[in-house]
Amino acid sequence: MDFLHAILFAVLQGATELFPVSSLGHAVVVPALLHWGIDQNGPGFLPFLVMLHLGTAAGLLAYFSKDWIAIFHGALGRGYAAQTSAARNLLGKLIVATLPLIVVGVVLKKPLEHLFGAPLLASLFLIANAAMLLLSERFRGKSLRGGELDYGDALVIGLFQCLAFLPGLSRSGAAMVGALYRGVDHEGAAKFSFLIGTPAIIAAGLGEVPKLIHQHELHALFGISLLAAVVAGVVAYASTDFLMRYFKRHDSWALRPFAYYCAAFGGGSFVLLLLHI
Repeated sequence: MDFLHAILFAVLQGATELFPVSSLGHAVVVPALLHWGIDQNGPGFLPFLVMLHLGTAAGLLAYFSKDWIAIFHGALGRGYAAQTSAARNLLGKLIVATLPLIVVGVVLKKPLEHLFGAPLLASLFLIANAAMLLLSERFRGKSLRGGELDYGDALVIGLFQCLAFLPGLSRSGAAMVGALYRGVDHEGAAKFSFLIGTPAIIAAGLGEVPKLIHQHELHALFGISLLAAVVAGVVAYASTDFLMRYFKRHDSWALRPFAYYCAAFGGGSFVLLLLHI
């Protein structure tokens, strides 16, 4: 992978990981459409993507730093009793929402790895992602009982998040759909999705980064991967800032433009790839 492709990948990852359009689906489809000649089944592709995910996680940590600091202080019992209780309560829900992803990841990671190099299939899943986003607007739940998530809501959101193991189905989008189904508004759904996305992205990276460092054939990729991760983090921070303001202002129809985009991009990509254009 050359420098230009690595940076383009970083920009693509930093934006599409937070936008509900599937970063993995784009990472599989775009190189095939543009004939970049990258071996997506090669030993370096998945670890490189994971490095970009870690950069994205760093951008998310920076944007929500106040929330994470409050959670950290609450976990240690620092601050007023009400603040500590609220922080621990949120931490518990983040853990509950993250557990399904870990369990499903252990079971399905190997069986699904071959999908990461299947652009035609990824383009179809992008169309499925569009359908998921549109249906979420139609089947939104009633406003939350008591105004906030409970642990059952967190578990449902975590289960929805597991759909992202299929390249083309967005992790942030699936988590938001789960939250909307449980009665959260778009702004709250986006924030919870981004918060649970941070440990999910970091957990995925922990198992892959050593491959870039210790395996000889991947060692040359580490430097360019690190630079690309920084670019992804900056783009992710800017994307998060935009999306939080966007979802706050457009609660009644916020996911529809992303659904239309995924349907058009997924359908167009499928036709072009099928015709080998």
